[in-house]
Amino acid sequence: MKINALMQTGLALGTALGSLICATTSVAAGVGTGNIRHVLLLSIDGMHAVDFYNCSHGISGVDDGRPYCPNMSALSHSAINYVAAVSSKPSDSFPGLAALVSGGSPKSTGLYYDVAYDRSLDPPAATTGTGLAGGVCTPYAPPSGTTTDYDQGIDINDTQLNGGAPGAAPTEGGIASIDPTKLVRDPQNGCAPVYPWNFIRTNTIFGVVHAAGGYTAWLDKHPSYSMAGGPGGHGLDDFYSPEVSSNVMPLPGVTTAQGVSCASVQDTNPNDGVWNGSFANIRCYDALKVKALLNQIAGKTHSGAPAVIPELFGMNFQAVYIGQSVVESGVGTGGYRNVAALPSAQLLQEIKFVDASIGEIVGALKHAGIYDETLLIITAKHGDSPIDTSLYVADGTNTPATLLGSAIPFSESPLNKTGIGATEDDVSVLWLNPGASVTDAVSLLESRAAAIGLGEIYYGPTLWLNYNVGGLDPGEDPRTPDIIVTPNVGVTYSASATMIGDHGGFAHDDTNVVMLVAHPRFKAATVSATTTTTQVAPTILRALGLDPRALDAVREEGTTVLPEVVSQLSGW
Repeated sequence: MKINALMQTGLALGTALGSLICATTSVAAGVGTGNIRHVLLLSIDGMHAVDFYNCSHGISGVDDGRPYCPNMSALSHSAINYVAAVSSKPSDSFPGLAALVSGGSPKSTGLYYDVAYDRSLDPPAATTGTGLAGGVCTPYAPPSGTTTDYDQGIDINDTQLNGGAPGAAPTEGGIASIDPTKLVRDPQNGCAPVYPWNFIRTNTIFGVVHAAGGYTAWLDKHPSYSMAGGPGGHGLDDFYSPEVSSNVMPLPGVTTAQGVSCASVQDTNPNDGVWNGSFANIRCYDALKVKALLNQIAGKTHSGAPAVIPELFGMNFQAVYIGQSVVESGVGTGGYRNVAALPSAQLLQEIKFVDASIGEIVGALKHAGIYDETLLIITAKHGDSPIDTSLYVADGTNTPATLLGSAIPFSESPLNKTGIGATEDDVSVLWLNPGASVTDAVSLLESRAAAIGLGEIYYGPTLWLNYNVGGLDPGEDPRTPDIIVTPNVGVTYSASATMIGDHGGFAHDDTNVVMLVAHPRFKAATVSATTTTTQVAPTILRALGLDPRALDAVREEGTTVLPEVVSQLSGW
């Protein structure tokens, strides 16, 4: 679907809403039960289960051992706390969000990373902002295969907060900032660009709720995360995505929940000049999205136009992840101070900021009169590794992709010095060239195990069991990698001096995330059995009175609801 058509659709929808809606809450006949009319999903990216344990119980070395997240702690008194929740694997943000909103793993969603590889697609027409080279696509000819860029690289201008959207206000943009010439193309569809919402293979909770007559909204960090709406691009009524990797700018009218004005830039010398390179600036960036969410709770669009309170809505926070992972010269080092997850001074600030923001959000729900009919879910797309920062290794030389060199596609290869780079963080996801021997590649990696910090290799049946058989032949999946390498804890395949942690891998610190499901009528409970973030999606539909099996991934993978939530809801 072309951007102009999407914008026209959005304008038409806005006009219809303005003429038909007088009240601040919507009445969707097919959505909601007598007890739950709204679900609010918050992802505190990076936040571990142990981060919530420490901030709600207190830990020696912080505030004299007193709890330091009073708002989340208060919510836990009427919440179910899943302390063994596991995020997606790989634990990148893209499959992490897909897990939460689809109920599926990469096996069904097809999303392995925001930057991955697809054997069935061709390169974009123009080089992306992050370096994926433009190339040739011949309609209905065999594909060449390409790296798939669904990061900030598809923005018209990723240095701008509005993504370079033509005529947009400085803080606006959204899907209008996607440059279709930077999207990978599908030769079997006449070389049409593949928009993010069509790149995900399964439908999502937003699409199901929207189809049932509900109003939906989501706020995130890149325009590419519009994939949350699901195939067709109609699942989200209100999507807002100021570009987190853009240059910092003043935000008049934005104040954090702690009372800090963002009308002037807090940190004038952040890493790379961007929002996610600064402990202080990321709080203003998140506060911009909190302001948008507060508008939605008040029955407006994210920008303040008349609308309705969504039946399903939410946002992600970036601040905790930045506090965990960034080293900012002249300011401080994030991460943790010991293996008990004692937060650094920088991370502590971010946790307190997010907690204050959640207090502001809860206050807004109460002011709007919908707190008692809203299910609030606080979780995370991913964690961050390592908690024990003494184990951190940033080696950009001895990486699996570097060792394999010409055996992997040029668009993924480190040999391509101007390219986007390999799919490697604290995991290495590898696709080989057609005809290359997987077993030879594995043997080479095993022979250099010490150099690459090898933890475990998945290939063949050990990979196919939880994903699919990779390839282009019938019955094979063009997106499934040939090899996944998980390194020893702390090893990252990066030479960055501005990081002290990362995510993407399978390690406990990468994947054990906070999961708190709260409602004022819930009895507090702690669940220690392993659960997954994929269970959030079917649980949301059940809470809103919809069939969880309306989700493609639920049917394909057998994802179950969170039984403890359903039990408490049914007991009313």
